[in-house]
Amino acid sequence: MITSVMMAGLPGNMATIIANAIRLESNMQLLNVALAEADGNSQIVDQSIIYVPLDKHEEILKSLWPDIIVDFTAPGAVNRNAELYCRCGIPFVMGTTGGDRKKLAETVEHSSIPAVIAPNMAKQIVVLLEMMKFAATNFPNSFRDYRLVIRESHQQAKKDQSGTAKKMVSYFNMLGIPFTEDQIISERNPIVQEVSWGVPQEHLAGHGYHTYELLSPDGTVFFQFTHNVNGRNIYLPGIIESIRFLARQEKGVGKIFSMADVLRG
Repeated sequence: MITSVMMAGLPGNMATIIANAIRLESNMQLLNVALAEADGNSQIVDQSIIYVPLDKHEEILKSLWPDIIVDFTAPGAVNRNAELYCRCGIPFVMGTTGGDRKKLAETVEHSSIPAVIAPNMAKQIVVLLEMMKFAATNFPNSFRDYRLVIRESHQQAKKDQSGTAKKMVSYFNMLGIPFTEDQIISERNPIVQEVSWGVPQEHLAGHGYHTYELLSPDGTVFFQFTHNVNGRNIYLPGIIESIRFLARQEKGVGKIFSMADVLRG
């Protein structure tokens, strides 16, 4: 069975890479129109894609009725887009971070469609998050009174904080550390990223570096772990699996699935 997929977010870098991957999937049909902010077009592999501007989004969705929408747009579009997809009854995969996440969840839960929503779709990082969730759930307060520093660096074009870093904050809170999201140190300056963080120049426009440091109350014990991603290819397998997973879900009840749900399968 062929799954028809419409992109939202072209000509953005991430959306373009995903569209290329979808075009090469034998059981997926990349539609030749995409939801965008303004008119335009691009070439995806051997296929020309026409951009549909904002004021035509609902009209084109109700005309073509894609099986699934893949949304990698901008933080400011998250809630508006989700409301549109739910109103039209079209399941969606959303990797866009930001927006009002509580409202996003309520929008889907009060709709008739399933959606995969995840701040990070790299399978290996999702596994790391699940490990942290397990530790936080089963060993609460085991790092009480430890001091925490979280640093994250992403390309200059990223407008919001790392969704992965914010998710980690919730787990560290459960582990006993009263840390808040506004304490996350975020870097978007490419000069600092290259000189101080060691981001290769060719990946300044697309990377995700995260470091977590924990120091005991008396200063005698120090933990540090890091996950650094150069480029965007790590996300593609998880996104493709998300589309396949969502295509198997029944419509009728609003439900949000995470990347952990996708990996469990």
